[in-house]
Amino acid sequence: MKCVVNKIRAWKRLERHCKKMKKIEMRKLFDDDNERAKKFSLQLDNMLFDYSKNRITEKTMKYLLELAKVRGLEEKIKEMFRGDKINFTEHRAVLHTALRNCSNTPVYVDGENVMIKINEVLAKMRKFSEAVRFGEFKGYTGKKLTNIVNIGIGGSDLGPVMAVEALKKYRAKDINNYFISNIDGTACAEVLNKIDPETTLFIVASKTFTTIETLTNAKTCRKWLIDALGEHAVAKHFVALSTNTEKVKEFGINPENMFEFWDFVGGRYSMWSAIGLSIAIAIGMDNFEKMLEGAHAMDLHFLNTDFAHNIPVILGLIGIWNNNFFGLRSNAVVPYDQYLRYLPAYLQQLEMESNGKFVSKENEFVKYNTGTVVFGGPGTDVQHSFFQMLHQGTTPIPVDFIIPAISHNEVGSHHQILVANVLAQGEALMRGKTVKEAASELAKAGKSKEEVNFLKKYKSFPGNNPSNTFVVKKIDPYTFGMLVAMYEHKVFVQGVIWDINSFDQFGVELGKEMATAILPELQGDAFGITHDSSTASLIRYIKRLRK
Repeated sequence: MKCVVNKIRAWKRLERHCKKMKKIEMRKLFDDDNERAKKFSLQLDNMLFDYSKNRITEKTMKYLLELAKVRGLEEKIKEMFRGDKINFTEHRAVLHTALRNCSNTPVYVDGENVMIKINEVLAKMRKFSEAVRFGEFKGYTGKKLTNIVNIGIGGSDLGPVMAVEALKKYRAKDINNYFISNIDGTACAEVLNKIDPETTLFIVASKTFTTIETLTNAKTCRKWLIDALGEHAVAKHFVALSTNTEKVKEFGINPENMFEFWDFVGGRYSMWSAIGLSIAIAIGMDNFEKMLEGAHAMDLHFLNTDFAHNIPVILGLIGIWNNNFFGLRSNAVVPYDQYLRYLPAYLQQLEMESNGKFVSKENEFVKYNTGTVVFGGPGTDVQHSFFQMLHQGTTPIPVDFIIPAISHNEVGSHHQILVANVLAQGEALMRGKTVKEAASELAKAGKSKEEVNFLKKYKSFPGNNPSNTFVVKKIDPYTFGMLVAMYEHKVFVQGVIWDINSFDQFGVELGKEMATAILPELQGDAFGITHDSSTASLIRYIKRLRK
């Protein structure tokens, strides 16, 4: 008999419980229990996870943990870590955890211990990254390579972009990092206008070495280099992160400078692999390995900790509670650290590409919501953009707040003001301000009775907006690794609960396939396929404008 997730007893019990919880005000939960924050907080190393500002009780958590148990989450976690082929639509193992397996515990796929090859690639990354950083691997004209350009898309871009920016304080002072992903020619042109061909190393990240966006950009950069230095320079200025040796050789890259990764590594989970070469060159392999160690610490916590004290499990279940039972289908991620400004974009792909699915493991269309719309940006900037909607919009939007206790740049009172803001936002979203409270404040401010009556609703806030707060000591490589791994495992937890495959991405393909068919039509006169009237007329109009 097939399992329909939203029909099982544990799910139905949560639905009944939610009807009661919708009448509950969070501020009352806090007023009634001085120990609430302690009850609903968890800690790992120097990371504190406070989830008390959600509309939950101990009974809520009991029911959510029961749902995780019924859905077989414990066994699913073990299956992932031991290398079972849990990516069931592509018949692949899912082993980003093996990439940062600092314990070096053997992990087998089809009878082969994958740790042997993983360690070989890590050693090769160390040797090459240090050769570039110390000027031993030079460009064609003998100059040190100080401009590192990563050419990729999706996870081959977002992970390195985020990590290099997040760990900016650990970067070599003479290394400049650039990233090209968008097929828009502007992305290529803007980078090429800033760099010197004699001092530039291009890293082409494409597993198959056929990804149209990446290869188009790589060929443009190759031509730019050849025009400046000649064809023989390609081997000294390009390296590949790929598995396709023949295509890499055709491009002119020395196969010795090809770094392998494997089909058990999805793109959005790949920055821990050779895809992280640009990170290793930027921050040094020692710091790259500290990042792996932080992620590994979170992996062991996820694998070995009982669910009631397991940070990714609780984070994932809270997301299920808000999404599927309260109907809150978006989530804002707001890091109060400028260096983490690309984290929300990274998590957009991680969560929305992983869990934006509508077919279950049982090969049935699901009848419940899956996936979450993720958006965000750095605080305090976004307090002056979308926070208006958070505070007074008609639908609550859950928020993840992230704050380091210590800044890398302790300038005057800046960081204290920043911390004050993040703590105030969480409290304000939870408590809100009643119309009566707003009226009292206006009266105390000397407003007339007429002004008070007119403004009191405008000045009120509904509150009851859920949020999680993560406090760390400082954003260093270890802590950063922990943080990213935590979100990876959160996504996995939710995929298991929803009974979907979090590790394929067929939704990326349809638009690309249709673009391939439309391209010849834009370049020529013939129409190769039948389009709807809108698309056909748009093609004709764009061609007229380009003429």
